[in-house]
Amino acid sequence: MPGKIRKTPLMEAGRDYLALGLEGSANKFGAGIMKHPKDGAATVLSNIRHTYITPPGEGFQPRDTALHHREWALKIINDCLAKAGVSMHEIDCICFTKGPGMGAPLQSVALIARTLSLLFNKPLVGVNHCVGHIEMGREITGAQNPVVLYVSGGNTQVIAYSRQCYRIFGETLDIAVGNCLDRFARIINLSNDPSPGYNIEQEAKKGKRLVSLPYATKGMDVSLSGILSAVEAYTLDKRLHEEGAEDKDLITPQDLCFSLQETVFAMLVEITERAMAHIGSKEVLIVGGVGSNERLQQMMGIMAHERQGQVFATDERFCIDNGIMIAQAGLLSYRMGYETPLAKSTCTQRFRTDEVHVAWRN
Repeated sequence: MPGKIRKTPLMEAGRDYLALGLEGSANKFGAGIMKHPKDGAATVLSNIRHTYITPPGEGFQPRDTALHHREWALKIINDCLAKAGVSMHEIDCICFTKGPGMGAPLQSVALIARTLSLLFNKPLVGVNHCVGHIEMGREITGAQNPVVLYVSGGNTQVIAYSRQCYRIFGETLDIAVGNCLDRFARIINLSNDPSPGYNIEQEAKKGKRLVSLPYATKGMDVSLSGILSAVEAYTLDKRLHEEGAEDKDLITPQDLCFSLQETVFAMLVEITERAMAHIGSKEVLIVGGVGSNERLQQMMGIMAHERQGQVFATDERFCIDNGIMIAQAGLLSYRMGYETPLAKSTCTQRFRTDEVHVAWRN
């Protein structure tokens, strides 16, 4: 993580450490308080977020999302501190999402973090969003050395750890899986509450027919834009809307949701299995917002079981973007001696997972 290094890491310091984590790389503003006790496991003291929800058929724009974060920041942070039972004076460091993500929302959160840093004289720690997901997933599930499938609205990557770096084995060549699902939800006018991906999942459970869609794995990478175009083409078929069409000819929106999920998830399972074979791992950790999808977990579980392995995943509290994951990764980094100087507390929309020095892992 970019920043300066203190001379003395704090890994062996005999006291508790507290971090405030702030996340706002997309349409959720989250704050969380993480405690690292001097003895024992990390403890989640609070984890609160608020989601910016747009009307059906509409996505969220960077400017409006940034405004949402600024409007809700004070309430969310105060609620977070109150639930944790701590004050800002007790916090050891303020961790914020440095990237990747949407530019304007990221900048809003960085501004909030800088303001708190100056007001309370607390060090800053910039955190990679993906590394936050991974470290929170590892902490919650207890996975030791898994292949990580990171699937969210803006990112799709297959990752494994080696020599203090999270190496990217494969990724999307165009759009992320979450973005693919969200855009199709807008096409068929599904609600964005609580999220378009969740509503796609519920509609897919009602689907009965698997329609043909492009299956686009390219080595260890996947391509999803062609699948989105193909499934959208089905919605233009007049049979989808004809009330008098015979059942055998009728393709329903639920069928399309089902088919989209099955095809895309099969591609993700395939490239994850290849990574498992390459590094000899029997563990898969699914992180990111799409990771809470029950069907993806089920399909991955079938593959892992056939390899005598197991799947680790978390529920929506930790899969979906949240502040506590930023606090966890940031505190790990801070205790190794890393801080982000105020002058370098900027954001980048393209902060690669493999750019981070994972100093806390051997």
